[in-house]
Amino acid sequence: MTLPVDASVLDTNPENELMYFSKELSWLSFNERVLQEADDAKNPIIERIRFLGIYSSNMDEFYRVRVASVRRKILIYKNSGQLEKAEQYSQVMADINEKIAQMAIKFDTIHKRVFNVLRKNKIHLTIKSELSERQLDWLKDFFDNKVLRHIAPILIDKKVNLMSRLNDSATYFYVGLYRDEKPTQYATIELPSDKMPRFIVLPSENKVKQILLLDDVLQLFLENIFKGFVEFDSIDSYSFKVTRDSEYSIDEGIDDSYLEKMSDSMKQRLIAEPVRVIYDEAMPEDMIKSMKKKLKHSSYDNLVAGGHIRNFKDFISFPNIGRRSLENKEIPAISSRQFTDFNTVFDAIAHNDVLLHYPYHRFLHFTEFVRQAAFDPEVKHIRITMYRIAKNSRIVSSLIDAVDNGKMVTVVMELRARFDEQANIAWAKTMTNAGVKVIFGNPSFKIHTKLCVISREEQSKLIHYAHIGTGNFNESTAKIYTDLSLYTADPVITQEAIKVFELIQLPYRQYNFKHLMVSPVNSKERILGLIDNEIALAEQGHHGEVTFKVNNLIDTDIIDKLYQASQAGVKIRGIVRGMCSLMPNIKNLSENIKIISIVDRFLEHSRVMVFNNNGDPKVYISSADWMRRNMQDRIEIGVPILNPVLAQRIIHILELQFKDTMKARIIDKLQNNSYVKRGNKKKLRSQLEIYQYLKGLEKQEL
Repeated sequence: MTLPVDASVLDTNPENELMYFSKELSWLSFNERVLQEADDAKNPIIERIRFLGIYSSNMDEFYRVRVASVRRKILIYKNSGQLEKAEQYSQVMADINEKIAQMAIKFDTIHKRVFNVLRKNKIHLTIKSELSERQLDWLKDFFDNKVLRHIAPILIDKKVNLMSRLNDSATYFYVGLYRDEKPTQYATIELPSDKMPRFIVLPSENKVKQILLLDDVLQLFLENIFKGFVEFDSIDSYSFKVTRDSEYSIDEGIDDSYLEKMSDSMKQRLIAEPVRVIYDEAMPEDMIKSMKKKLKHSSYDNLVAGGHIRNFKDFISFPNIGRRSLENKEIPAISSRQFTDFNTVFDAIAHNDVLLHYPYHRFLHFTEFVRQAAFDPEVKHIRITMYRIAKNSRIVSSLIDAVDNGKMVTVVMELRARFDEQANIAWAKTMTNAGVKVIFGNPSFKIHTKLCVISREEQSKLIHYAHIGTGNFNESTAKIYTDLSLYTADPVITQEAIKVFELIQLPYRQYNFKHLMVSPVNSKERILGLIDNEIALAEQGHHGEVTFKVNNLIDTDIIDKLYQASQAGVKIRGIVRGMCSLMPNIKNLSENIKIISIVDRFLEHSRVMVFNNNGDPKVYISSADWMRRNMQDRIEIGVPILNPVLAQRIIHILELQFKDTMKARIIDKLQNNSYVKRGNKKKLRSQLEIYQYLKGLEKQEL
């Protein structure tokens, strides 16, 4: 569908009348690209199902963050009497709801199509009516011995505060118990999918492989849960799910520790009103009224009727019980000879800067960086920032080993990593108890930088080895997120990297960074200055060019500068995975700007900037997106790639992505996600081409 370009879609700057695409609608446009992958028949069928799960997970986050933010603004402006602003955001909400309704129809169509293809491959997502007597007997035993122990119904009465008992990551059933066709008791049951698989592989029938949802197992034996406790002659249940506002408030009192405040904020989120309640459209009216009353649903919330399956995000882990060809062929991660040809990681980095590109390269190289530092007698201090941490983190284990070996270890832990707060609080306590010096940073700024500095004593001098990257120190996400990592011992970089840790602990001091882009100190100023340089070159008759890759582009100062550069004749090319408020290819505004978006098997996550600089390119990688929060409200790092060979490698990788004819979409002023036209060009899937390119580099001489 084509979105209209009207006042509801565009933000307008009255001073210069520059236009920006709505960030909320742009985010939904990104999720439509994910849905396109689920609909792409060239993708293996199991991967298509998993993309449906990714789409659903993304939509949950959209409600928690974007919809919740708009909802809060409506309430705040109404309560403060600013009715015009309240009406503006009410219109934004209306546009969001209209777009989501359109996408829901598309999702249902694709969902049915995908599962029909799965059936053709002799794998059935079975419904209860298709079960044989033998399978029902097997399921009865499975329920009694595996499922029932995890079931604890909530019997609903006037005393029950239902919202305080619900988790927005879970699926629930609203249960009605009836006598003489009249409801005598309502209850809720949480689906125990956090304690056991949601997909139950059944004993096969007629060479057909069958999977039954845990949801259906629970409903099959629902009576067994309540017999003897509640009198009833009939019982019925329907699934529902709540999505809460992800924001939280932190009391600014000085009596409690920061860790305790964050723990309290998690409790606040737990009891927050929902921004969406989605329920089985077959739920009868009496149950809807009861559920709505118990959830204290306000007129600003979204009460949404949907299909039978709730919490579709679990389908991200849909099992392949068929042929291997039904999912993507594994791509073995590459071992970098820049590391493996040396005895230690420190020898390798001292020899030359190293650039790795995950998940194409092995993340093991980073875990080795920390592991070797943990026992190397020459290492004196390990400093690292941590934002999202893997469930079983080898990195944390190595940091604790380092403390046991008498080394100083400083960890800057960001407790406010959205949706990972509880895990980070637990990790902070674990490391603190082990003797790690854990710093929670400045409450005014999120610590989003991906920085690790290891200090070694070499010939009576302290030498620093730094890692600066675009992605988290997380062994799990490194397998699916594309990120760049620079390892360097160059003192002009490492000395400034040490100063970033000083900035985190002593933010009131003045800091000057000559080489690094550091938010909130100089990132936006440096980016705008580098674009200004390209504008000046273009105005002098030289070739001005800016190439960038980010997850989100919504900072209006940067967008305005790119518009100005376009009008000056600077060639601008961008790769934007998610939100993009810039509107390309508008005459007399952005006609020299072209932007694409790539959605494929790996999540594009690296941030890169290339400024032509009159033929002497300046290349940066960064942890920061081009968003106001990343420029002003977070501590971020962008690092110049000073090694010309590595700089050219990044440029080459970007060029492969701009040549993508299979997974690249055009971002235009309407954001309707048209694929890049192949024409007479060969098929090129950039993620696979990048892998082959990097693999080929390992065969070359160092």
